[in-house]
Amino acid sequence: MVRCGCVWFRKYGNFIDNLRLFTRGGSGGMGYPRLGGEGGKGGDVWVVAHKKMTLKQLKDKYPQKRFVAGEGANSRVSALKGSRGKDCEIPVPVGISVTDENGKVIGELNKENDRILVAEGGLGGKLLTNFLPLKGQKQVIHLDLKLIADIGLVGFPNAGKSSLLSQVSHAKPTIADYAFTTLKPELGKIMYNDFRQVSVADLPGLIEGAHMNKGMGHKFLKHIERTKQLLFVVDISGFQLSSQTQYRTAFETIILLTKELELYKEELQTKPALLAVNKMDLPGAQDKFHLLMHQLQNPKDFLHLFEKNMIPERTMEFQHIIPISAITGEGIEELKNYIRKSLDEHTNQENGAYHKKQLLNLKISNTVSYNELPPMNAVTSPIDVI
Repeated sequence: MVRCGCVWFRKYGNFIDNLRLFTRGGSGGMGYPRLGGEGGKGGDVWVVAHKKMTLKQLKDKYPQKRFVAGEGANSRVSALKGSRGKDCEIPVPVGISVTDENGKVIGELNKENDRILVAEGGLGGKLLTNFLPLKGQKQVIHLDLKLIADIGLVGFPNAGKSSLLSQVSHAKPTIADYAFTTLKPELGKIMYNDFRQVSVADLPGLIEGAHMNKGMGHKFLKHIERTKQLLFVVDISGFQLSSQTQYRTAFETIILLTKELELYKEELQTKPALLAVNKMDLPGAQDKFHLLMHQLQNPKDFLHLFEKNMIPERTMEFQHIIPISAITGEGIEELKNYIRKSLDEHTNQENGAYHKKQLLNLKISNTVSYNELPPMNAVTSPIDVI
């Protein structure tokens, strides 16, 4: 078993997950008609990924949110070829999706130093343009944080997600004995003894009807898209939002959470998921847990308890189910270990799939190369060709 080292979390009071920016490439320089001189090309605007950058830092550093590249130099007698304008680089965090004003994806930045051209500089004046320079491209772009954490906590209000954070970290999130919900994401990292780090996001609490944008609605579900894996946190005693709403058992809670994910975007159900069953310190929790396990192993036997529109097309398949108590600390170490194990398994699967794809591409490439070989003049026996 891997033992966890220290765990730390940081609260983002002014969390920003998207920005709208104005960009413009630099104008080209003037040509020199009498001597056929060419003006320099205008600089380009690039979006570049940096590990230690956040969208909040970007906004604070550039409050105007306006990025313009340098102009190309004019052609002159002493320098018939004008120098190129200076490029403008926009520093953004890793995990950013860049879209244009119409929502079309321009590109994604998934690792350090990835870069995307968003506004090209104009050509310098030359014979083709009658020696007149062209203006740079203008474009409004949207930066969307695509991936904010390895693990995203999913649960209805009062499931104990904030209590869980306070148990495994130094964070002091607001905790209440009523249906309180976190209003902004709380991000942090679990540090393992081998220096592996796992980032975790406690996301704004979900309520029934989130897919219709009730409560935090789409904002919550959008954050879920940006995590590699999901950790469902449910109260073993069930959940009731208020005295005016219906009481839900732990099993019903899981089904409803699954349905909310499905109604928003079916692909969310394909993410690897773990289940933490919280508040196991309460009286009768063990009996309820045994019943829950039976229900999860035989979900179809209990779906008749739900209205038809509440039943998901497919139920969640949890890689691990861990009973915990965020109050007493029961199961917390096991939960950390299973989180690590699940992420490692997923990484290995992704690497395996990548290598298989590369091998397939190589085989296809070799097949194409062989098929394109010119015919031989001499007759070749089958044994000569494999």
